[in-house]
Amino acid sequence: MSKDAKNVPALRFKGYSDAWEKRKVSDYLCESRIPGSNGLKAKKLTVKLWGKGVVPKNETYSGSIKTKYYVRSANQLIYGKLDFLHAAFGIVPQSLDGWESTIDSPAFDVNTSIGNAAFLLALFLRPNFYLREGIRANGSRKAKRIHEDTFLSMSISAPQRKEQDQIAVVLDKTELLIAATQDKIDAFEQIKKAFLQHLFDQSWRFGEYSELWTSHLLGEITSKVTEKNTENLYHETFTNSAKYGIVEQQSFFDKLISNEANLTNYYVVRENDFVYNPRISNLAPVGPVRRNKLNRTGVMSPLYYVFKATNAAYPMFLEYFFKGESWYRFMYLNGDTGARSDRFAIKDKVFEQMPVKLPEESEQKKIGALLQNLETVMNQTQERLQKIRTIKDSLLKSLFV
Repeated sequence: MSKDAKNVPALRFKGYSDAWEKRKVSDYLCESRIPGSNGLKAKKLTVKLWGKGVVPKNETYSGSIKTKYYVRSANQLIYGKLDFLHAAFGIVPQSLDGWESTIDSPAFDVNTSIGNAAFLLALFLRPNFYLREGIRANGSRKAKRIHEDTFLSMSISAPQRKEQDQIAVVLDKTELLIAATQDKIDAFEQIKKAFLQHLFDQSWRFGEYSELWTSHLLGEITSKVTEKNTENLYHETFTNSAKYGIVEQQSFFDKLISNEANLTNYYVVRENDFVYNPRISNLAPVGPVRRNKLNRTGVMSPLYYVFKATNAAYPMFLEYFFKGESWYRFMYLNGDTGARSDRFAIKDKVFEQMPVKLPEESEQKKIGALLQNLETVMNQTQERLQKIRTIKDSLLKSLFV
């Protein structure tokens, strides 16, 4: 092994001190070209970008009978020639053993006497590898490829096989922890969705309640906010995000959208006020309604509809009513055809005719508290996921040269 001190990672396992050895990719990988089927018959796989795995290829149209495919085996390392700069690297899973790809997704057997496939994959997925080496791509501007011979000729630094194994184990356990935490978040999302549906259609009730909920119109249990910032007392502009709720505009957009010198026509939004944003998205197909939980007062553009709950409606209950989907039907039936495809158009007076059923106050509070506690756990789990990802990023920087 070379004693080059510059070729040593910042973090090592006990018992290792030698500098990593510089070698060619071809020392670790050998291309596999087992002839397979044609484009009409092949069970095709593809490599996802950013190291997100090797998966079956879903095609809208059948491939050409003239296109040649090659058989890929489990544990082979594979990459996409056209997406080298987008980190299209992966390992063929056991479930896709025997599936096929064209030469645009070449596959390689790993020399296991000196190389660990998982370690090599982690190395190839590091930006300082694929961005540095990706400049060697050739071809037209829209179809630049890294061909097999170019890839195999690239230089990499790696330790002995035993150290590779240990690094791979640590990264694998970290990835498993990330996946398990994400599974928890996904499960919580399904639980939340079920609660939002069944609590508000009253198919699920707390045992001590049996009284029927009373019907109201939104305009009867809320009042539109008409207070404007005429004296320019408030200078913080809020925005309403479907994902994050009401947030400070400048931090959300990384710039101030509103004209700070002309906020006198903006509505004043106080703590617990609600805001309807007519901008539609996948998360909010009729636009989001969110409650101001920033514990401070700001202003919102007159393009938004701002309102507050009256004594009949508990704010937290109303908040989760609007996080569900039961009110979508009213919006679809009563909305206008707007001039902009990204905005939902509904008149204020029509919006206020939305039917809302309310239980007694104590049940409203129990429902609100239950859903808030669930969201708190979800947010804590999301924060944990982000911390684990940060740890993984740190490991990828520290365990490699």
